[in-house]
Amino acid sequence: MNQDKIAVIGLGYVGLPLAVAFAEKYKVVGFDINESRIKELNDGHDSTLEIEDELLKSVLGDKDSDKGLFNSSELSEISGCNIYIVTVPTPIDDDQNPDLTPLIRASETVGGVLNKEDIVIYESTVYPGATEEECVPILEQRCGLKYNEGFYCGYSPERINPGDKEHTVTKILKVTSGSTAEIAERVDQLYKTVITAGTYKAASIKVAEAAKVIENSQRDINIAFVNELAMIFNKMDIDTVDVLEAAGTKWNFLPFRPGLVGGHCIGVDPYYLAQKAQKVGYYPQILLAGRRLNNSIGPYVASQVVKLLMKKGKVVNNSKVLVLGITFKENCPDIRNSRVIDIIQELREFDVDVDVYDPWANPTEVTHEYDVDLISEVDMSDYDGVVLAVAHDQFKSGLVDEAREGTVIYDVKSVLPKNKITARL
Repeated sequence: MNQDKIAVIGLGYVGLPLAVAFAEKYKVVGFDINESRIKELNDGHDSTLEIEDELLKSVLGDKDSDKGLFNSSELSEISGCNIYIVTVPTPIDDDQNPDLTPLIRASETVGGVLNKEDIVIYESTVYPGATEEECVPILEQRCGLKYNEGFYCGYSPERINPGDKEHTVTKILKVTSGSTAEIAERVDQLYKTVITAGTYKAASIKVAEAAKVIENSQRDINIAFVNELAMIFNKMDIDTVDVLEAAGTKWNFLPFRPGLVGGHCIGVDPYYLAQKAQKVGYYPQILLAGRRLNNSIGPYVASQVVKLLMKKGKVVNNSKVLVLGITFKENCPDIRNSRVIDIIQELREFDVDVDVYDPWANPTEVTHEYDVDLISEVDMSDYDGVVLAVAHDQFKSGLVDEAREGTVIYDVKSVLPKNKITARL
C-alpha cells in the first residue's frame, strides 16, 4: 500500500482526471468548495464529461479506505494528507490582467492544514515565479512553518485538453519540479506512478512555470499569424484553407488553422507572461500583438456576415441569424472564455436577431456567464444567416442542408464542404 495520502484541491477539468488517476493507487481526497459539484461526483457523475461515470464510480471510496477517491467540501477531510495538489483555475479579469484570487484562496486553505514535511504541488497555470513569490508566503503565514525546512513545494503544469479522449492525463508526458533536488525527485517519482507517458524533471519550479506558459503562448501566436493571413487573403479573394493546404505539403510547415481563440489556456496564458515581463522591465510586443489580433476575430467574423447579408439584399436590422455553438471548442461542454460571444455581441450591435444553438452547453451556465438564452431546437428555414462557430459533430452531418435557399452560411471552422457554404474564415 502506498503511504502517501493525496489531496487534490479543485475538481474541475484538471483536478478530477488527476484525482481519478491517483485514486487507482493511492488514498485521494478530492476537495472543492462547490457543494453541488461534490454531490454530483459522489453520485458518480461528472458533468464536464472528462471522466466516464463507470470509471468514476469504480474509484470512489469512503474516507477510511486504503485507496480510492473520497470527495468533500469540508476542510477537515484533507487535514490528514501529506501531499496537496492545487488545480484551481487561474483566469484573467475584465481588463485582461491575471486574477490569482482562486490560487491565493487555495493556498490559504492548504496552509491552514499543512504539517511538517508535507508537500504542496501546484498545477495551475501561472507566470514564472508565482509559486514561490505569491503562494509560498501565504503557506508560511498560515501554517507557521518555514519553506524548504518545514514544508516543500513542487510545480507540475497541467496539460489537460478538454474533450480529448485520446490525450488523457496519464497519456500526456508530465513536466515536474520541486523546491529542492530531493523534493524534485520525490515529485517526479510520484507522478511516474500514474503517468504512463512518462515525466520530464525540469531544472526548477520557475523553469516548469515558464515552460507551461510558453506552450500556449506559442500556439496563440501561430494562430494569430494564420488569422492575419485569412484577413489578407479575404481581401484578395483567395481561399485561406486552400493556401494552407498547398503550403502544408512542405515537410516543416506548421499545420495551424484560422479561428477563434478562447478557453482557459491559449486565450489566457499569454497575459500571465506579459504581465510578468512588464514587471521586470520588458514590454512584450509579439505576445500582445497576437492577443490583440486573436481578440479581433469574433467582431471580424460578424462584420463579414453582415456584408454577406447585404450582398444578398437582406435588410440587416431585420435579419435573423443562427449561431451554431458557444462552447470554446468542439464536442466539449466547456464554455470558459468562449470567444463565440464576440460574434454574438457584434451581430447584435447591428440589430441582428441572433439565436444560439449548442447541444453540448449547459443552458443555465450559458445564461449566467454570457446572458445568452440557448434555443433547444432548430428550424433552419427560419434564418437569413447561419454561422458555424464550433465544429461539434452534430453540425457536420447535414444540418446546414436544411437552410432555405439564399441563406448566408459562414463556416468559422472550415469543416463544411465548400459547395455548401457562402464563405469561411
